[in-house]
Formats: sequence, structure tokens, C-alpha cells
Amino acid sequence: MRYKYLAATIWMASLAMPLSAQSVKAGIEAWQKADYSAAVAIWRPLAEKGDADAQFNLGQAYRLGRGVPINLAAAQSWFERAADKGHIDAQTTLGLLLFQNGNHTGGLRWLKAASDQGEPRAMLVYGTALYNGDGVPQDPILGYAFVSRAAAQGLQAAKDTLNQLDQIMPVEDRKKGVALALSKAKASPAPASKSPAAKAAKAAPPKPAPTKPAQPAVAAPKPQPKPPAQPVVAATKPQPKPPAPAVAVPPTGSWRIQLGAFSQRSSAEALFRKLSGKLSGRQAYYIPAGAITRLQVGPFESKAAAAAACRAVGQACFPVAGK
Repeated sequence: MRYKYLAATIWMASLAMPLSAQSVKAGIEAWQKADYSAAVAIWRPLAEKGDADAQFNLGQAYRLGRGVPINLAAAQSWFERAADKGHIDAQTTLGLLLFQNGNHTGGLRWLKAASDQGEPRAMLVYGTALYNGDGVPQDPILGYAFVSRAAAQGLQAAKDTLNQLDQIMPVEDRKKGVALALSKAKASPAPASKSPAAKAAKAAPPKPAPTKPAQPAVAAPKPQPKPPAQPVVAATKPQPKPPAPAVAVPPTGSWRIQLGAFSQRSSAEALFRKLSGKLSGRQAYYIPAGAITRLQVGPFESKAAAAAACRAVGQACFPVAGK
């Protein structure tokens, strides 16, 4: 069986692909025998001559520290050279690395390029960023289109995200997103594997977050009730004792509302600070789910109460079952 790219796990999936160039294939064979130095020695001259597959594989070697010391700057450089030639896996890998390291502008540039070619992992991240306005102008309909295309290719993480969007987006907006997705799919069909083994070699994406989220690392402090103002005492009449301040009863229940999913926890915290005044002392739960953080707020005594809070807060959200 013939292969084209170095199989190496990154974030959501490995990037193993079929090989065509015999010399690059020789590097793969050396790599599979754990002779990483030999593989690098084969790929380097090809990469320096402009072979995009060799540049991509050499970038993976530097990223993983196999056959060469770990050097993320060198890895990024080789990925960029391959990405500039339109190498879809280099664009995806580079985009994900930059995005997860906080360079959203640079990461989304490459993820958009890969998304326009129909790469499912890139479409999921780029579509989510569009929906949230995370590093790009907010465009929920276009974001829905990209996520739905990724889900249609079988990417489980995209299916999970699409299910969430289906619960919070209006029907008319979803219809527009589907129509846009169909239009884009016709213009740029999904990249096809060149051999049956290429598809099988891709690792499964990370599992979705559990229904019952873990206890958050930080709980937002609850506002304390202000004591009543001291009554003015008349000079001639004794005044009754002021009433004891009411004791605030902390909210209870097993329901929460989910307000969004963000690539950085700080964005989730900023949204909670913005909306906390409308949430009647509820606390924030920051739920890690792979590379994103989901913002949930609660507790609420029932699903109906959680749904009512969604309507009152003025932010797209939906009820979820908590602990």
C-alpha cells in the first residue's frame, strides 16, 4: 500500500495521507521503522527544493522532535512554506497550532483557506469562530454553514456542535445556513482520500463533553444583600427596632444555561462579567471540552426556569442538565 504523508496526531486528528512521490515514500518507510533521522535526511533536500509534501512532513518532524530536536519555530516555517503552495493539511495544521497558541488572526487565516477547500477540522473551528465572533466578524449563518459541512463529512465533534446550534438558532437562520452550505459544497467539494488507507489512518476526534459537567475551577462570588438603611430617629418618639435584614437564600436546582463555547476561557469569563447582573446571583461554570471552554450558569430549579432565564438575559443560550 502506498502512502503520501507522515502520520502524526495533532489536536483533533492525525494527518496521515497517501504518498505518491517514491522518494517521500522512502522517508515514510524509514519513519515507520523508527529511523527518524533517516526520514528527515530524505525529506530535507526535497523540502528545500519546494516539495510541499516533504515540507509538511519535515514540519511534523520538528513539531514532534523526531530525528531533529523539537523546534516549533522551524516546524511553523516548514508548515508555512507548504501552506503557501495550497497544501491543505499544512494549512489545517498551521491554523490549528496558531489558533490554539492565541494567534487567532494568523490561525483563522489558514483555517479559512483550508475550510474553503472543504477540510472538515478546519471548517469546524472556523465555523465556530464565525458563530461566536471569536477573532473574526460575527456571522452565525456562515458559521452554521461551515459546521454543517464538517458534520456532513462525519466529524463527530462537528455533529455535536451542530446539535447545539440547532437548539439555539432560529429555524430561518438555519435554513439560510443549509442553503449556503450546499452552495459552497458544490463550489468546493470535500477533499477525497487517494487511497482507502488514508481515511482509516485518521484518528477519531476527541469525545464530546459529558452531559453532567465537572465542578468548575472558579465559581463566581455571589453578591451580598445590602442591609437596610438606618431609620431616622425622631426626637420625641421612640422608634421601633429596625427589621432584621433578609437572609439571601442561595439558588438551588439541577439545571443550568449554556451561554456559549469559546477557544479561550478569558472570553467566557468576560461574557459572564457582562451578563452577571441579569443572572440573580447565579454562578459561572467553565467546562473544558477539548480545545474550547463552555460557559454555563446556574443553578436553576427547573428546565422551565432555565429557559425563562435564557429569554431574560438577552443572549442566545439553552438549558442543560447539571449535577
